[in-house]
Parts: sequence; C-alpha cells; structure tokens
Amino acid sequence: MRLMIMFDLPTETAEERKEYRQFHKKLINEGFLMVQFSVYVRVCVTRQTAKFLENRIRKFLPRGGLVQSLMVTEKQYNDMHFLLGKPIDDVRNTSDRTIIL
Repeated sequence: MRLMIMFDLPTETAEERKEYRQFHKKLINEGFLMVQFSVYVRVCVTRQTAKFLENRIRKFLPRGGLVQSLMVTEKQYNDMHFLLGKPIDDVRNTSDRTIIL
C-alpha cells in the first residue's frame, strides 16, 4: 500500500512560506519521499497503517491551500507510466524496500 500526499499551498506571504516549509519538513520526518514537486509518497504495510498516517498528517495541515491524499496498492503504483522523462531506477521507487514480517 502506498499513501500519496499531493498539495498546492500558497507562498505569497512570509507566514505562508513558513507554513509550507514546516509542512514539507514534517512530511519528510514522517518518511515521505518526493515523487514530483508537491507530490510525496510513503510505503505503508496495510490500509489501516495508511489511514493512521493520514490522520497524523491532519494534525499538522497548514491553514490554507489544498492537500489531498490517495491510497494505492503496490500493483497500482508499479503500473504508473512515465509519459515524459526517464524512470529513476531507485529502490525508493519500487516495492523492493517492503519487508513483511
């Protein structure tokens, strides 16, 4: 299971930029990796874990902008097509990191 967080946050004022940086930093601290600008993803073992993580993110949402989450299976995530640009052969982008105990 993958949890994707996609966001579009305002950065016009100093306060909005501060909130953007704090949100970005907290996503990284939660183990998310950047897929594209403003699109982050994290591997979750189960849907329940993804929902738990989504609720943790709700606690540090910025006041403005748009933040969306999407839960997809490993199969769905691995079926992603690159329409432009080169795929990065990195272990972070595959299910090879997933260890189920």
